[in-house]
Amino acid sequence: MASTNFQSVDQVRSALAEQQYLADEGLATAVYLTLALKRPLLLEGEAGVGKTELAKVIAAMTGGELIRLQCYEGIDASQAVYDWDYSRQLLHLRAAEATGEATSKKTSELEGELYNERFLIKRALLRAIDQRETPAVLLIDEIDRADDEFEAYLLEILSDFQVTIPELGTFSTTRPPIVVLTSNRTRDVHDALKRRCLYHWVDHPSFEREVAIVRMRVPQIAESLAKQVAAAVEHMRSLNLYKPPGVAETIDWATALAQLGARELNESVVSATLGAVLKYREDHDRVREQGIAQLVAQAFDRGLLHG
Repeated sequence: MASTNFQSVDQVRSALAEQQYLADEGLATAVYLTLALKRPLLLEGEAGVGKTELAKVIAAMTGGELIRLQCYEGIDASQAVYDWDYSRQLLHLRAAEATGEATSKKTSELEGELYNERFLIKRALLRAIDQRETPAVLLIDEIDRADDEFEAYLLEILSDFQVTIPELGTFSTTRPPIVVLTSNRTRDVHDALKRRCLYHWVDHPSFEREVAIVRMRVPQIAESLAKQVAAAVEHMRSLNLYKPPGVAETIDWATALAQLGARELNESVVSATLGAVLKYREDHDRVREQGIAQLVAQAFDRGLLHG
């Protein structure tokens, strides 16, 4: 049942697992404190470790609407907070002119009609604040891609959870959204924003947890193959690749292998399906240079060790 009232870390961990997200104790604790203390949660880590997915799962388990703000260089208030629907305003003005209303009204009256909430485009931040019932889950994705100025503006909004629109007044809420910020650490997020948030570094899962994730998300795969896949991915991450595979790529690879009916890893099937787990040619070349046979042998050994 969807709820934001969790009494313990174990309850949160169980709720995440029900949504097929296996969190370790540290991450489950961070989510519990975020919900209990109503503090934003800043998740940092390499791409593909499940930061964005966690926000989606929190929305599913709390019943709140997931509102996603994808950050990028140059993002500003008109893309993140609100804007005016200028085309509809222009149509309204032309209609008023055509019927003669524009000439019979004062300028202030006409402006009041144009800058009415029905012409307001609510972007992600304003939508999250303007929720009236269940708190939304506001995902501010890849905050490290935004400019310093936007980060400072965001800090102000997250401090008060209110937005002032000169033409309409102030929008505020008594039910602040659950805020999750993610960063791939392409640059450091400012200390002022970090102080406002709870923080958790999301690392690649342990071998055992990655096997459990694969078994949960790809139930048709044999346990022995799940262990071999997790072991092979673990080895790939040690090869100094341009883009080490994340959990999402592990799941993609396991799904592809299951679809092909594979029962175990071998040189042929690994070579044919490498594109499901590695997405850069340089990384393919690196793995081939290290030897696919060696990769398969190590995956077998690791799988047997944990058999």
